[in-house]
Amino acid sequence: MTVREIIMIGDPILRQKAKKIHRFEPSLVKLVNDMFETLHDAEGIGLAAPQIAQLIRLFVIECDDRKTGKHHKVAMANPEIVKMEGEQIGVDGCLSIPGYYGVNVRRANRVVVKGQDVRGKPMKIEAEGLFAWALQHEIDHLDGILYIDRLDSPEDFRKVRPEDVGEELGALG
Repeated sequence: MTVREIIMIGDPILRQKAKKIHRFEPSLVKLVNDMFETLHDAEGIGLAAPQIAQLIRLFVIECDDRKTGKHHKVAMANPEIVKMEGEQIGVDGCLSIPGYYGVNVRRANRVVVKGQDVRGKPMKIEAEGLFAWALQHEIDHLDGILYIDRLDSPEDFRKVRPEDVGEELGALG
C-alpha cells in the first residue's frame, strides 16, 4: 500500500465532476487500499478519489460513530444518494482544506446510498448521523462540491485554533 498525496483547495480537479467507473479491474482494489492508507496517514474519516488526483467516482470512509456505537468502513464506486431524511447542522472539515473548518453546515440526518463495491457488485447503505454526514461529504467531492460551498455566511469559515481541536473536528475527506 502507498500513501498518496492529497491535493489541496485551488487545484482545479477538486471542482470537476468525477467520471463513472465502468471497468472493475484489480488496479481498483489497489487504489482503494492506497486510499485507506492515505486516509489513516492523514487521520481523516473519508477520502474521495479526486482528492488524490483520480477523477473517478470512488470514495473510502472509516469512522466510529459514538452516538450509535458503530464502526463503519466502506469503499464505494459510483455512489448515488437515493433518499434523504431529516436535517443535522454541524461542523465540517476537509483534508483538502487543512487548517480550516466550517460551522453551521446543513446535511441530511439519514441517507440511503446505492453504488457498487470494488468488484462491481451492487451495494446499498442506509446511514444516519456521522456516517450519513461522511457519505454526503464524499459524494459532494465526486460532484466537484466542497463544504465551503454549503456555508451560509463567510463567518462560518474558520481557522482551526489549538483549542478548537477535539471530538467535533474529525477531518472528513
